[in-house]
Amino acid sequence: MGNMTWWADVRPSAELARHYRGRGLWRDATPAADLRRWARETPDAIAVTAHTAGSGVRRMTYREYAGQVDRVTAVLAELGIGPGQVVAVQLPSWWELNAVVLACARLGATVTPIMPSVRAREVERMLSRLQPVAYVTTEEWAGYGYSAVLAAIADRLPAVKHRVIVGGRAAWGEIDLVQRMEQVRPGETAAGDADEDPDRVSVVFFTSGTTGNPKAALHSFNTFYGGYKPFGERRGVTSADVLYIPHSLAHIAGQIEGNMLPLYTGAEALLIDTWDPDTVVSLMAEYGATTYVGAAFFLDGIMQAAGRRNLKLPRFRQIVTGSTVVPASLPGAVSDALGVTVQAAWGMTEVGLVTLTSADEDPPDWAPRSIGRPVEGLGIQLRSDGEISPEHPAEMFVRGPSVCLATMAGHTGELDVLAERDGGWYDTGDLAIADGRGGTRVVGRAADRIGGMFMIPVADVEDALRGHPDIVDAALVGYGQGNELACAVVVSRKPLTLEEVRAYLDSIAMTEMYQPVRLELIDQLPRNAMGKVDKHHLRTWLPTSDK
Repeated sequence: MGNMTWWADVRPSAELARHYRGRGLWRDATPAADLRRWARETPDAIAVTAHTAGSGVRRMTYREYAGQVDRVTAVLAELGIGPGQVVAVQLPSWWELNAVVLACARLGATVTPIMPSVRAREVERMLSRLQPVAYVTTEEWAGYGYSAVLAAIADRLPAVKHRVIVGGRAAWGEIDLVQRMEQVRPGETAAGDADEDPDRVSVVFFTSGTTGNPKAALHSFNTFYGGYKPFGERRGVTSADVLYIPHSLAHIAGQIEGNMLPLYTGAEALLIDTWDPDTVVSLMAEYGATTYVGAAFFLDGIMQAAGRRNLKLPRFRQIVTGSTVVPASLPGAVSDALGVTVQAAWGMTEVGLVTLTSADEDPPDWAPRSIGRPVEGLGIQLRSDGEISPEHPAEMFVRGPSVCLATMAGHTGELDVLAERDGGWYDTGDLAIADGRGGTRVVGRAADRIGGMFMIPVADVEDALRGHPDIVDAALVGYGQGNELACAVVVSRKPLTLEEVRAYLDSIAMTEMYQPVRLELIDQLPRNAMGKVDKHHLRTWLPTSDK
């Protein structure tokens, strides 16, 4: 039926499925079943509080939310969406994005969320690789015309038979999702439901991976469940909680904390589509946010806004941060301002959320020095040819029920089924040592891994830089704490500025967050005996290059 049945055979072995089900780490249901459960058991409890810039707040009970997901499911079924097909969705952190994910779960389709910050060049590459039959987006958001861009590339994407618009005008021959939902008649909403299969490839996320080459992580709903179930249980999340995450719902962390974990526990998801610290802290106070999961940058903004506004967050009980280096001063500042101990967590797109420090067992200032211990079912292995030390860290591998079923090379489409090699251990690309308390401390990154919550496709950016008419050669190198920022080191025919380089990358529609924020001109790139650029030398040189 579908146009992507070539990955239909990517499933866990029967032995692995029995093993994880026997330990309670996998199950026979999907998040759509969780929604049905709470709509039946606590129909009047709030499921979603969604803030949309310019439109205000919409609150939905579990009964109401289930009804809206029913309608989205009916519309997609009417379009012929079903098993073996792919639906791409590029929306801000709106409840409709989550509803599309749940509708695809019911219909047996695969969904690929694309972050709203990703631009035409990368979107076209993703769609060309996945060949979705439907693409769900919006007309315009934050000054960017999504539907117009999609219309411009539509002729090169013949597999995309249905272009669906949420919000705004359907001006390019698209289908208006909201209008079609209003036309759904009672009794039609269950039509087309497939047997929900938690072991099939259900959600695909694109990531740059550890080598800097774009690839896709192919997850089942059980690989999600194998991470968020123990992660939520370690944190004690219940139906009394209101969960907020500042990161995009199109990112794996956003889906876990803003969609699947709230549904699993019967909690409330607080969704805010625009990052504005004053708006965020006001909504957190008004609607009683209890937990926060997100990068330190956003947490710092929340603290500053709460201080400026003299706002209290009386229900706030848990803060989890990670993905980037946690500043040493952050735990004390948060404790003084909010009375909450900062916990650190670690995860990545391919393996979900894996580790967590303890607010009860670890020192209150431990988050900057450790990523904590693995949650139930997950394991970390540190590999080194010699003694592990801060000067000689080990390569960090992860194994467990949350590791994705396979990865797919973005350029070639080659599948790597992870359970079939190295005993299921996945190379994270991070360098780590033991933290002295039974946990792990990440001390750096291997190879070309640059970025925090969102990885930069290093090799792709380097290829683009070499396409500049005045650039002879180029390397992209991470710098700063944790190598989170990107510096372009280039050999050029004439002097160039960072603004000129970024203007060129803008002209080829490269996503802004992939672009370098620093430029260094050099006469010749250092290379090793094999002719490869010596990036270790460049990373060592960068801190002193401007002195």
